[in-house]
Amino acid sequence: MSSATSPMPPRVQRLPLTGVLRLGRPSDIWFKPALSAVVAVALPNLTLLALGRLDLAMYTMAGSLCALYAHNRPYAARARALAWVVLGMLGGLAVALVTASLTSDAVVLVTVGALLAAVQKVLCDATRIGPPGHVVLAFISSASLFAPQTLGQVPGHLALGAAAGAWAWIVGMAPGLVRPHGPERRATARALNAAAVYVETPRNARARAAAAAAVHGAWQSLLSTGARSAPRRALERLVVRAEVALAAPADTEPGRLRGWARELRGTGPVPRPDDLADTADELLGVEAALAFGERPLLRRLSPLAPIALRTALGCALAGYVSLALGVGRPYWALVTAASLYQANVTLTWSRGVQRVVGNLVGVLVFAAVAPLAHLSQTVLVLCCLAFNFGAEALIGRNYWLGSICVTPMALLITEFARVQQPGELITDRVVDTVVGALVGFVAAIAVTNRRAGDRIERALSAVERARDHADATLAEERPGPGALESARRGLAAAVVDLRAAADAAAGEWWQRALPEERVMRAEQAGHRTLAATVRRQGLHSVEGAQA
Repeated sequence: MSSATSPMPPRVQRLPLTGVLRLGRPSDIWFKPALSAVVAVALPNLTLLALGRLDLAMYTMAGSLCALYAHNRPYAARARALAWVVLGMLGGLAVALVTASLTSDAVVLVTVGALLAAVQKVLCDATRIGPPGHVVLAFISSASLFAPQTLGQVPGHLALGAAAGAWAWIVGMAPGLVRPHGPERRATARALNAAAVYVETPRNARARAAAAAAVHGAWQSLLSTGARSAPRRALERLVVRAEVALAAPADTEPGRLRGWARELRGTGPVPRPDDLADTADELLGVEAALAFGERPLLRRLSPLAPIALRTALGCALAGYVSLALGVGRPYWALVTAASLYQANVTLTWSRGVQRVVGNLVGVLVFAAVAPLAHLSQTVLVLCCLAFNFGAEALIGRNYWLGSICVTPMALLITEFARVQQPGELITDRVVDTVVGALVGFVAAIAVTNRRAGDRIERALSAVERARDHADATLAEERPGPGALESARRGLAAAVVDLRAAADAAAGEWWQRALPEERVMRAEQAGHRTLAATVRRQGLHSVEGAQA
């Protein structure tokens, strides 16, 4: 397959205006991060309230908000991920507090905050930590930069954050005592449901890509830890069944796929397909995949350099403009800019519109709630907890909807130390929101991501190599144990990565023409080879059963 691309002038991507605020379906576990956040935040805040030191809540919030992360990961992987999130949060907090204790120069503070936001952004993207990504980390570190501080106070404030972070880790891990395989079961159920949708609409390319991504996500969940218990092996067989449905949709009953998905919702035994005579080869392939590991962190960071530059430049300029306008809290503009940056300019634009709309409605909600919250500190804490729950419950449907709760919560948190004038807070927040969104988006346009096209070329090469390897394995009369499954797994991952690279590049504002036809041909060829591997494995299964 040739890698040449005919020279064409750069094209300008049109930015969408319709559908940006459309509400999606809630996540199937929307209540879990919401409840986790409330429990993780409530205990430290109520303790400080009882001690009369609610002014220290900003430091405990740093640790408590770590409970928002890693809810889709199996518990063994979640334990590691949450530990790293807590350490990352404390690292950013430490840099911010030490900087605040050494200088009060607002320009220096904004600069440090912008650099921290860029580092947090690329690390979250490279490690694929998932929602809420770098935004919460940037919010805590940026706000801490503008908190009065001395070097002697830093260890105590970090200790508060660490204690709250340990509590957040416990909260995040606690559901595993009741449903130890819950995340894997949900990922498998999503793969089965997505495969059922494709079976019903086999000519729908979007349904095919969504099902392939869901199946790949299920394998990532199942392969994220080395422990393979009997329930995990049963889940692996169901994911194999979803893959078979992608290869032979005409021979699959979507009702059966959905029935298995429904059975996975509870805590009962994992259903066992009765039409897979033997899955020994597939499971040997799972064991082989466990040995591959993930690309080194430095290799995952290098493609993110344009995103890092966008974040650093946009956050710094937003903070500087806010300072020039005389706003007392420039870190709000900085965090607004940091929250915009997504995989490409089109998604960044959409996030900017959602952020502005959500924040403007949110300040109106704050204006209505402020008189109630000012009745007492107890009411203030309870209002923050209510908004915390609302933010996590709603943000999955659309970012702007969750921002309606995030905004009043952030404004109320600033009053933990002392009650402030609502009008001043509202004015600062509106100005910083507009400044952060405008300046941040201008920086996204100014820093073009030319590497997005290069990533497609690399992804195309990876698909070609993986397909050649799978074809060679198919040509063998008797492939080694697990060889065919490992080849199929590698090709499936390469095809999914190609689609992700193409989607990311398609949303860049100014770039050279994309090899859309080559991407389509590579995906189609990859899907045909994947189907052939599944059929070959099915033949082996039948032969093994008859032997």
